[in-house]
Amino acid sequence: MKMLKKNQVVIYVIALMLVVAGYLNYTSTNDFSAAIQASSSEEELAKMANLGDAQLVSSNILNEDSSAQDNLTSSNNAIVENNTVNENETITTNSEVSKNNVDYFSTSKLERDTMYSQMLETYTNVLNSSNSLETQKQSAQEEITKINNTKNSIMICENLIKTKGFENIIIFVNGDSISIIVEDEQLSPEEVAQIQNIISREMNAKIENIHISNK
Repeated sequence: MKMLKKNQVVIYVIALMLVVAGYLNYTSTNDFSAAIQASSSEEELAKMANLGDAQLVSSNILNEDSSAQDNLTSSNNAIVENNTVNENETITTNSEVSKNNVDYFSTSKLERDTMYSQMLETYTNVLNSSNSLETQKQSAQEEITKINNTKNSIMICENLIKTKGFENIIIFVNGDSISIIVEDEQLSPEEVAQIQNIISREMNAKIENIHISNK
């Protein structure tokens, strides 16, 4: 009987140990699974965090590229606008210079022709005046002829010089000295020689009395 009780006690102890072992095994298994799940979650979170950082960096790079492209486009537009403004200013300046030259030649010719008209009127009045002496009338007639000849010679020379490619030209005569002004940036030696030959031939002028300048 005592042996039986002793065996029962041993069986109960073994059974208890099995139960405790099973419980410990179950608890350890659940903890290990939880640890694996936690580790996996941490790795996923880390990956998600890294992915978020990568997306943020990519977004920043795209924004920087877009900003740089916008700045480059703005700079190019500014350069184009600046060049356009400069070109327009150059065209305007050249146009103004050309207009000023045309005004100069037109005004100068008008003043010259007005001077000749006044001189002719004065000499004509002397010629027609009953109070004028014969010598005065003779002198007046000579001056009228001289002025008309000079005007005709000037007209012929200006037209001939224009055929050489000069659009605007004006000639002033003061005694034996003859001044010619042409619209041109720079006169070549050949062009100067052509003008001198025309003036010398048509106005019977000496080369040293012919003065040519450009405007």
